[in-house]
Amino acid sequence: MQIRVVPDQPWSVAADVLAVPVFAGDLEGADGEVLSELDRRLDGAIGEYRRLGEVDSQLFRRVMLRGRDLGASWLLAVGAGDGAAFDRRTAYRFAASIERRLAGLHVTRMAIWLPASIARSGSAAAAASGAPPMSLDDLVMLVARGVVEGSYDPATIYRGGYQDAPPALDELVIVASGPDMAALEAAAERGRVIGEGARIARDLANRASNDVSPEVLADAATDLAKANGLSIDVIGPERATEMGMGLFMAVGRGSDNPPRLIVLRNGADGARDAQGRLLALVGKGVTFDSGGISIKPSDRMEEMKMDKTGACTVIAAIVTAKRLAPDLPLLALAPAVENMPGSHSTRPGDIVKALNGKVVEVQNTDAEGRLILGDALTYAERLGATHLLDAATLTGAVERAFGKQVTGAFGTPQPWYDAVVAAGARQGERYWQIPLVDDYVRDMESWYADFQNSGPADGSLVKSGLFLREFVTRPWVHLDIAGTAYMRRATPWAPRGATGTSHATMVELALEGAKPA
Repeated sequence: MQIRVVPDQPWSVAADVLAVPVFAGDLEGADGEVLSELDRRLDGAIGEYRRLGEVDSQLFRRVMLRGRDLGASWLLAVGAGDGAAFDRRTAYRFAASIERRLAGLHVTRMAIWLPASIARSGSAAAAASGAPPMSLDDLVMLVARGVVEGSYDPATIYRGGYQDAPPALDELVIVASGPDMAALEAAAERGRVIGEGARIARDLANRASNDVSPEVLADAATDLAKANGLSIDVIGPERATEMGMGLFMAVGRGSDNPPRLIVLRNGADGARDAQGRLLALVGKGVTFDSGGISIKPSDRMEEMKMDKTGACTVIAAIVTAKRLAPDLPLLALAPAVENMPGSHSTRPGDIVKALNGKVVEVQNTDAEGRLILGDALTYAERLGATHLLDAATLTGAVERAFGKQVTGAFGTPQPWYDAVVAAGARQGERYWQIPLVDDYVRDMESWYADFQNSGPADGSLVKSGLFLREFVTRPWVHLDIAGTAYMRRATPWAPRGATGTSHATMVELALEGAKPA
């Protein structure tokens, strides 16, 4: 898809569909005059529909009108809510909802008009989220990203000839006028690349467990590495055992599909980014999680193919960062296993030794994600990582606490946590900090080992972070994406299935290293 940013009047842009935002109040100044002219060219249809209530400011409510005296054949009016609350998250979802509305339609060229006042009016919402005020460049980037991600539909993975997916656009025209049009073009390109990376993550995560084993995930990562000039090392069970990855193998040995630790790198050994960092992105890759011997209930067990989402996200993120900053030093580690009950599976009560030498009693084989992440985090540090960010569908507790719209997060030290959350805020992704309460450590004590991998149910979310903290000595943040990684029902801006959450945060954080310190 080609993306152009043009300073033209929206009614003069040739397109199949022109999308415009509708806010709770009237737009002022030049933006208001443009909307009034669009309404005049439609013989007052926008105003009439607003009075009727058919077109209103309700977020993502979308109504199609015949174009008449426009360069576009159709005008799509999209509810954009209160302009003062139009933040980065809303901008991304606004654009994705436009593309989703066109599902099943024959559209190849779409235009979106962005009033300059959107960026200014959303400054209050930006301040509340901790992000800097949304510039017009930011808005263009988020809209381009939203359209690209909005075009994704998992129904196309296995169903040939599926007709109801959003259209594959030949061209997206963003109608916006700023003092530096080249900067707006660059912002649109950045949004397109980030959106395409999220599609990679979502595609891998949505694929079925009988399709994607640890070996297949490693093969997919190898193909992406070769296509994008990344180095890759895939560690199999024999080598992992020789290295002393007892936690990783405690989970991986239970399945006939052998485990793989996928290690992707950009840049030479010892290289650091412009911030003096070697950032490592680490993602949990359980291609199917039955719970092992501590087997899960059957209800919604089919969703456990999504337990590989963290791994899919970090694989996609390093590819995206490479495309945007080819020389940026960066690591991505994806420990991939299948957690199954079997004659070789780890049993509750087994004692295993981690790569960092710590001894763990496995109380619950369904607390497997923290085991494989423990060894992967240790190995990332051995590869030279100075800063760590991991993402995992780790606990059911995080969804019960925050639902499917907020990602829970831990981190230490606080400045590094703040840097990660700020990167997320710039991309419209939302996090809530969970404290690492040392009082709970005693609940993880073991008679036979240094500690257990689980304990009493109270405070279980905090204990998951405390367990992972045992395997890091560098600045570290853990994102528990179990609630936000996938949706069980479609929304105006996304289909059901994997969401690609935290991919944009990782890319934004990594790209800080492409700037001068």
